[in-house]
Amino acid sequence: MPILHNAPVRFLTDAQFDELDEVVMRCAYASQNKLGRLCEEAVYENDLAARLRAEGFGDVHTQVPVAVSFRRFEKVYRLDLIVQGMIYELKAVERLSGAHDAQVYHYGALVETDRIKLLNFGGVEIDGKLRRCPFRRTNRFATEINRRRWKAISDRCGLLAETAEACLREWGGFLDGHLFEEALIHFNGGEVGCMERLPVTRDGLSLGHHRVALHGEQVGFVVTSLDDGRFHERHLRSLLDCLPLQAWQWINIRGTTMSMVTIEK
Repeated sequence: MPILHNAPVRFLTDAQFDELDEVVMRCAYASQNKLGRLCEEAVYENDLAARLRAEGFGDVHTQVPVAVSFRRFEKVYRLDLIVQGMIYELKAVERLSGAHDAQVYHYGALVETDRIKLLNFGGVEIDGKLRRCPFRRTNRFATEINRRRWKAISDRCGLLAETAEACLREWGGFLDGHLFEEALIHFNGGEVGCMERLPVTRDGLSLGHHRVALHGEQVGFVVTSLDDGRFHERHLRSLLDCLPLQAWQWINIRGTTMSMVTIEK
């Protein structure tokens, strides 16, 4: 199975969620009031789980594994807290950001749930954000590949594209691009065989080094999951001008659509 989990997730009505969430939030506030805002995430996770069990909830699970595999590649994610079928993702940061939202939607797609709630213990007070996921009514496997701006630069470019496409068909859309990037790095020799720190220069001046994923001689690849990649493309072109590379192969996954773009010097 490409995505394997035993997460005890279930669909709740709004009334069921509201009733459950009232208790979860009360316990979360009590946890922060007792422990303060400086503990590590795992401490709040364990304390909140203990408080919920003390409230009489028997269906409380922490660090629930979700395994994603393709051929010889496997990645395991862990869901922080599941209470009565509802997923809570816990953080201990100064403030929540868009990256945390993206993580939640990624987890929602993996287990195909309709909502996940973010809880942050690191702010002045508990910050709770409910994120509704469309995956109950969206076919994540109705995928589309856009290769209009793609061309093979090296002998391995075709294999790179074929592997990326196969992963999308196997896993479905709406997933974080980092998962696809990790898989492509794995199939291109892993961290040792694929990743290199290349010199960055401007007008002959050495400025340092930049970590690049390579799949061919002087050809790097980048994987993103951006709604609008035009701004990112401009910066990829700027970076390319400063690196000893011939081209980028840029793969962007937006929902169920994978776009492949070749950026050359």
